[in-house]
Amino acid sequence: MTTHQAVETAGNGVPARYRTAVVPHIMVADAAAAIDFYVRAFGAVEEFRLDAPGGGVLHAEIRIGGAVMMLGDTSEGPFSPPSALGGTSVALHVFVPDVDALARTAVAAGAELVQEPADRFHGDRTAILRDPSGHLWVFLTHLEEVSGEEMARRLG
Repeated sequence: MTTHQAVETAGNGVPARYRTAVVPHIMVADAAAAIDFYVRAFGAVEEFRLDAPGGGVLHAEIRIGGAVMMLGDTSEGPFSPPSALGGTSVALHVFVPDVDALARTAVAAGAELVQEPADRFHGDRTAILRDPSGHLWVFLTHLEEVSGEEMARRLG
C-alpha cells in the first residue's frame, strides 16, 4: 500500500485530485430518462445533448458537482446496458459536499440505496446507490486525510 499525498479539499468535501478525473461514458437503454433521473436524484446539470437522427440520444454530457459524465442510448453503438450482462462491473465514484442529502434526494427520486451513508476507514463518508439503469454510484464526502498506514490499521 502506498502512502497518500496531502489532498487539497477547498472546504467543500471534494478532494482536488478527483475534480478532474477520468470521464466515465455510460450507455443506457433510455438516455433521456436517465438524464432526467440524474437531474432529479443527483442534482445533475445537463450541459450538452446530441439527438440521434432516428430518435434517442446519440451523446450527452451531464455534470454532477464538479464531475462530468458522458452518456447515450445503447442503440447507438456496440454497447449493452448493465442488465444485459446480469449486472455491472463498474462503479462511478463522485465526491459531493453532502453525501447524506444526496442519498435522501436520490432515494426519493427512485434510486436503490445499496449502502447507507457512513463514515469509512479511508476518511470519507460514503453511500452506494443503484440507478434505474443498473449502474452503481459511490458518492463520497471527504472528511479527513488518512495515511496509508492509518488506513491499514483501521481496516485491520
